[in-house]
Amino acid sequence: MNTSATSAPQTIKPWYKERWTWMLMVMPATAVVAGSVTMWLAVSSFDGLVADDYYKQGLAINQTLARSAAAQVEGLKAEVNFTADRVSIQLNAREGVKLPDTVVFTLAHPTKAGLDQKITLAGQGGHYEAKLLAPPGSARWKILIEDESRSWRLNGTAFLPTETQVRLDAADLKPVD
Repeated sequence: MNTSATSAPQTIKPWYKERWTWMLMVMPATAVVAGSVTMWLAVSSFDGLVADDYYKQGLAINQTLARSAAAQVEGLKAEVNFTADRVSIQLNAREGVKLPDTVVFTLAHPTKAGLDQKITLAGQGGHYEAKLLAPPGSARWKILIEDESRSWRLNGTAFLPTETQVRLDAADLKPVD
């Protein structure tokens, strides 16, 4: 009985023709490509939210809080009205407080500093009005009103263009210790 001649000779394929070799290389190759794309995005894109002078900005927080406290002491309240291309402010204070002839109005976009608008508004009797530099796009904007000497400030937020009337009240701010 001859049992050795019944099986066919086995052919050995080169490694690059084996399916499992390529299957095992797909995952590491995908990781290398994804890492390269991530590195390219990190190097080529600008992160506008990171400040170079973060330490100085941190030190300035006490001055900012003091300006908000000064607005509380003066009992400042503002009603800000937006139209398509204009902003008007009605500023009120407690009795005996003289309102300034001009205020600085800042409309700040939450993530795109290039869309921010800073306008000096002139007025009398607490009523100020000016034309916006550009119509604000749809976003939750930060509103900041301060006097030119930067001794007080009022701030708040508005979702523009949906909210056309915003009230800012220094009494609504957290008390400063």
